[in-house]
Amino acid sequence: MNKQIVIVLFLFATLCAFSQKPCEIETNVTDSLGTYKSTKQFIVFERSFAGNSTDIFFSLSSNNGVLSLEAQLLKRSSGFINANCFDANSRIYLQLNNGKIVTLLYVGNDTCGTLIQNENSPNSRIMTGSFVFSKENYEELKVSPVTFMRIKFAGETIDYPFRSEFTAELDKKTYQPENYFMNYLNCIEN
Repeated sequence: MNKQIVIVLFLFATLCAFSQKPCEIETNVTDSLGTYKSTKQFIVFERSFAGNSTDIFFSLSSNNGVLSLEAQLLKRSSGFINANCFDANSRIYLQLNNGKIVTLLYVGNDTCGTLIQNENSPNSRIMTGSFVFSKENYEELKVSPVTFMRIKFAGETIDYPFRSEFTAELDKKTYQPENYFMNYLNCIEN
């Protein structure tokens, strides 16, 4: 009997240790206009090749109960950086491990981001966009890892494969982008 209790306690402790990550809330405001909550940024994609690099950051937010994904793209290059733009037709498509596809809709103004040029460092382009979830597809993100992302920009579509885990060159931290939504959607639901 004691062995069974020890085994059950061990299994319970193991499940708790590998369950959802602790929430890292960056903004949590309640005022006369309502409530706004957002998580800290998380690197979900990083690619560096031949002097060019692309980093994609996600943060989740809830604005009076409307859940959204804030996506920030950072491109760096010693040469010219092509502009990718968000417009009313922009989308993020997330391919889940269970075969389903979740679509997020862009809800901001048309933008091509900001180009930053500096003599001492590579050129950089930063672009941020807000994408909303629909109730139909939102629940799928809680139960299945994301394996692939496709972003539909104003003039082209670019694919970004998600890795299960990587150590970022930017901050040397380890990230698990496939499990991002499974780990952090619960942080903004309340």
